[in-house]
Amino acid sequence: MINRLNVAADRRGWFVLAFAAVALALALDLLVRHDPIGVDFHTYVAAGQTGLEQGWSHLYDQGLVAVEQKELAPGQVAQPFLSPPTVAFVTSPLASIPYDVAYVVWAVFLLAAFAVALAWAGMSKGWGRWIAVVGALAPWWVMHAVNVGQVVPLVAAGTVVAWRLTRDRREILAGVALAAILLKPNTAILVPFALLFAQRYRIFAAWAGVVIAVLLAVLLTVGVDGMSAYVTQLRGPLPKGADDLTLHGALSATGPLAAVLRVLIVGAVFAAAYRMRRSPGLVVPLAIIASLVISPYLHASDLCMLAAAGWMVWEERPALAWRVPLTLIWVLASPYLYLRGVSPHLKQWPWFEIALLLALVIAAWWPLTAWADSRRRAPA
Repeated sequence: MINRLNVAADRRGWFVLAFAAVALALALDLLVRHDPIGVDFHTYVAAGQTGLEQGWSHLYDQGLVAVEQKELAPGQVAQPFLSPPTVAFVTSPLASIPYDVAYVVWAVFLLAAFAVALAWAGMSKGWGRWIAVVGALAPWWVMHAVNVGQVVPLVAAGTVVAWRLTRDRREILAGVALAAILLKPNTAILVPFALLFAQRYRIFAAWAGVVIAVLLAVLLTVGVDGMSAYVTQLRGPLPKGADDLTLHGALSATGPLAAVLRVLIVGAVFAAAYRMRRSPGLVVPLAIIASLVISPYLHASDLCMLAAAGWMVWEERPALAWRVPLTLIWVLASPYLYLRGVSPHLKQWPWFEIALLLALVIAAWWPLTAWADSRRRAPA
């Protein structure tokens, strides 16, 4: 009985510390701003409002979305809505409350979801657990994502929860949690497929089932014409700077070279995932990083996924050979260095991703006895 009380108190402590981190991060966000507040959330809500008022088939009518943006906040920057319909569905309930209040609710929800997911899913004990949580929340791009109201912290939270459920072999729930990828597929699209190669068939089946259900709902609401307009607009020119974090930005790889590199990366990841099938704890971060590397476009806020992947590796590999490089990456991504202008440029971050990706792929081919040795093996 006493042990149960201690466990319950320990869990309450996790959530108290997680919410304290959320409050501190939001306070810092209010004090230091370099981006238009809620610029992406502003577009999400305007799109949702367009769907509610004009019909969901008009979701990608950018003229109507621009009008809604001006009505919501005349002084805010207007931009096209190019996110999946799921984002408009999720944010549309907030269109019924004042915009400033809606943004605060959304910002708190984003950061709290990511922070609580990290606090709940951690496997480390003592200070190591909280060092990892703070480390994952500390990079400047996490608060940047919250500041602009980007949806990607929810994707990061979903993959973190799925990672823990995968370790606990609660595979159906893990597949459902991975449905968060539908909010921004390019940031983690390889995760369910890598788990399929790792022979986690139930995870993939559960994820695929949710995807099919969501796609049917989208077709029934947005319609074929609406989805056709979405695909057509995605093929248009990328916004300025959207390729800084890609193979093009880091390696100047375009055309056939970029295609070949992507094929090689995907093949290496799937082969490594199969190799890791008996202990899949590193499959999720491996696939997240590969998804970022092969993505044709990314924004700074999407690096929240790199923070989530680094946190998973920290939890899986307590050896200094892994944790020292991860700590260095977190330091380089600190808001202090970013504000002083000495943090790595966006075009340099793909090199860190590639280095971590190579380390994980190589680790998959270490001797199986060393690979299987884990003090925190998930119970059968």
